[in-house]
Amino acid sequence: MKRLKKTVCAPESTYQFQSTAAITMAENSNFLDVNFGFIGLGAMGYPMAMNICKKMSPTKALYITDVSRPAVEKFLAQAMQENWGGLVVIVETAKAVAENAETIFTIVPAASHVRDVYLNPETGVIAAGKSEGRLCVECSTIDLATTRDVGEKIMQAGVAEYVDSPVSGGVPGATEGTLSFLQGCPPASALSARLTAVSLLMASPDKIFPCGPLGSGLAAKISNNYLCGTNLLASAEAMNFGIRNGVDKHILYKVIQNSTGQNFMLDKVTPVPGVNPAAPSSRDYQGGFKAQMMVKDMTLGVEVAEATGVVATMGRAALEVYKQAAVDPRCIDRDVSVIWRFLDGPE
Repeated sequence: MKRLKKTVCAPESTYQFQSTAAITMAENSNFLDVNFGFIGLGAMGYPMAMNICKKMSPTKALYITDVSRPAVEKFLAQAMQENWGGLVVIVETAKAVAENAETIFTIVPAASHVRDVYLNPETGVIAAGKSEGRLCVECSTIDLATTRDVGEKIMQAGVAEYVDSPVSGGVPGATEGTLSFLQGCPPASALSARLTAVSLLMASPDKIFPCGPLGSGLAAKISNNYLCGTNLLASAEAMNFGIRNGVDKHILYKVIQNSTGQNFMLDKVTPVPGVNPAAPSSRDYQGGFKAQMMVKDMTLGVEVAEATGVVATMGRAALEVYKQAAVDPRCIDRDVSVIWRFLDGPE
C-alpha cells in the first residue's frame, strides 16, 4: 500500500438510483465495488472506517479526512501495517472526499460540525458539485432540524442522496462490526437496499432499521437515548438504596435481571462496580460513553419531546442530574455509568 496525499480525479459514478426495490445479488455487489469516503475518525468513526477498509473491494480506495491530522495518520499507518485491504487516501476536505467517493459516511460531534462538513461553500460536500450516484450517510447524533435542513439542501442541489443514519452500539459495536443503523429512509426501497449493503460492512444483519422519511432515523435514535439516560439513572438509584438496605449487590443485580425491572443499561452498562466484569464500572469507569455527552443526548430528547407536545417529566429530572455530574471532577471523561459515583453509591 502506498501513501497518497494528493487528491485524485473523481471517478465516474458506477451507480444510478433505481425506481424499484428489486435488487439482485450482482447489483448488491456493485454497491460495494466503489470508492468509499469517511469523514470523522473519532472514537466511533475510527473503528467504523476500519471495518469498511477491511471489507471493501481491494481494488477501490477509502478516502478519509478529519480535523485531527494525527488521527488520519494513525489510521493510514495501521491500515498499511495490518494490511486491511482497501487503499487508504488522506485528503484535506470533505469536498475532496465527495469528489472521489461514491458512498460517504460521516460521524462528527455536533450539529455545527455537520453543517460545516456538508454546507461549507468552499470545503464542504456541497462544493463537490452534482452527482447522480453519490450517497451520503450521516451517522452523527444531532437535532432533527439540522439534519433535515442539511439533507434537503444537499439533495435539492443535486449533490447526493442524503440519509440520516445514526448508529447504536457504542465503541465495542463499532469495533466488532455489530452496530445498529437507524436509517431515515423508506423500507423496501432501492435506497434502503443500497444502504443495507453498505451498512453491513459495519452492522449486524438484524440491526439495520429503515425508519421512514428524512429525520426519522434520528427521531428513533433520540427516543432510544432518552430511555438509556433515564433507565441508567433509575437503575443506579434503585441499586443504591437496595444495597444500603442490606441486599448484596450481586444478589440485587440478579433479582432485577430476572424481574420486571430488567433493562439493558443495568444488564450491560451496570453502574455498580464489581458486578459485571465487562462493564466500565469494573475498570474505574474508563472507556465507553463520556459522562458529559449524556447531557447532549438528554437535552436532545427533552427538546424533541417538548417540540411535539410531550411533557418530558423524567427526562428533565434526569437531565439536571447529568448536568451536575458532567462538571463533577470525579465524573469528567469517565463512562456515564459513573453516575453511580456521583450518587455516592458504595464502591
